[in-house]
Amino acid sequence: MSNRNATLTRKTRETDINLQFAIDGEGKSDLEVQVPFMAHMLELFTKHGMFDLSVIGKGDVEVDDHHLTEDIGIVLGQALREALGDKYGIKRYGSMTLPMDETLVTVAVDLSDRPHLEWRAELPKDRVGTFDTENVHEFFWKLAVEARMNLHIVLHHGHNTHHIIEAMFKALARALDEATTVDPRIKGVPSTKGSL
Repeated sequence: MSNRNATLTRKTRETDINLQFAIDGEGKSDLEVQVPFMAHMLELFTKHGMFDLSVIGKGDVEVDDHHLTEDIGIVLGQALREALGDKYGIKRYGSMTLPMDETLVTVAVDLSDRPHLEWRAELPKDRVGTFDTENVHEFFWKLAVEARMNLHIVLHHGHNTHHIIEAMFKALARALDEATTVDPRIKGVPSTKGSL
C-alpha cells in the first residue's frame, strides 16, 4: 500500500489555504485557521479519525466565516480523494452512531465516486459564539462533492448546537476511518463494476 496522503493549496481572492492530509496517521493536527470554531472541529475530526491534518487557512473573515469554511471543505474533500488513490482494498463503507451528552448523531459514508449529501438535521441555534451554524451544511456538502462520496448525516435528537455539530464531526471521522481501512481480504475494489 502506497503512502495515502495529499498536499494541496487553493488560493482565490477570498481565501488562501494550504492543506496536508494523511489517511494513515496518528491523530495529529496542526491548524492555523482564522475560524476558531472550524479549527476546533477539524482537530476533533483528525483525532477521532486517526488522520494527520495540517491546515493554514486565511480568508475574508471580516466579511463572515462562509468562504473560508466552504473552501476548507473543498480542499479537504479533494485531499481525501487524492489520498485514497485507486482505493485498492478499502472497505468503502463506514458508519457511526455517536452520542455526545444529550445528542445522538449517525453518519454513514460510501466512498463510491457518486457524490451526495443527505442532511437530516435542524440546528437549534443560528450561531455558536461568532460562528454561523449555516456554514456546517455548506462544509459537509462541499466535502462530499469534492471527495466524491455519499455522505448521510442524521440527527436523532439533541438540543445543544455545539454538541450536535461536534458529534457530526466525530462521527464522520470514525465513519471515514472505517471506510478507508484496507481489508486484506479484498482484492481490487469492493464493487462488482470493478472500479470506484
